[in-house]
Amino acid sequence: MSIIHRTTVTPTKLELLRGWLPTRPWYRGSAEPDLAKAGGFRLDDPEGQVGIEFMVVGEASSGAYLVPLTYRGAPLEGAGHALVGTMEHGVLGPRWAYDGCHDPVLTAQLLALVEGRVPAHAQSTSDALDREVVRSYAGEGPIGALGAPEDTADGTEFTVAGGLVLRLHRVPAPVASDGPPPGALGHVSAVWAQPDGTRARTLVAALEAV
Repeated sequence: MSIIHRTTVTPTKLELLRGWLPTRPWYRGSAEPDLAKAGGFRLDDPEGQVGIEFMVVGEASSGAYLVPLTYRGAPLEGAGHALVGTMEHGVLGPRWAYDGCHDPVLTAQLLALVEGRVPAHAQSTSDALDREVVRSYAGEGPIGALGAPEDTADGTEFTVAGGLVLRLHRVPAPVASDGPPPGALGHVSAVWAQPDGTRARTLVAALEAV
């Protein structure tokens, strides 16, 4: 399970995101965002080399944003366009933080989560599962390989073989049920803090017909 180190990270993740978020087409807030951590969860890399975090940050003027991140001990070849920034970790040393939608380790584990082959882990507690993360998959056999991610005004989309698309909801909104959206073949939802301090379930990703 994920090991969470209690140490310093310079610059912090929020400091990196303050410069990166305003460059995204789905971002709707201030050019100089006032960010706060709102929640999220982690997935494990089977090889134990890449940190995988689905972080949610709240922005004072526009609400919450889902930011899947990967943390690596060396640059990911061919992914310079997806680099969010570099950090110095008090235990692990230099870390390269990437938009995880462009990292094959994260996308593979996201598919495994949808299919129910791996669990979600707590964001800030070592050796603990996040039991508020709910997933479903009603298909037969494994989900096909994901195409290249495409950012839209609402989120990030991956084409999937068989006329499907996996939609990642970058601007998550509360939902009334922990079940899949109508017509969806699979989904992931989670719970995190809203601007008023209450906790609500929101849709993370949905596997749908094009």
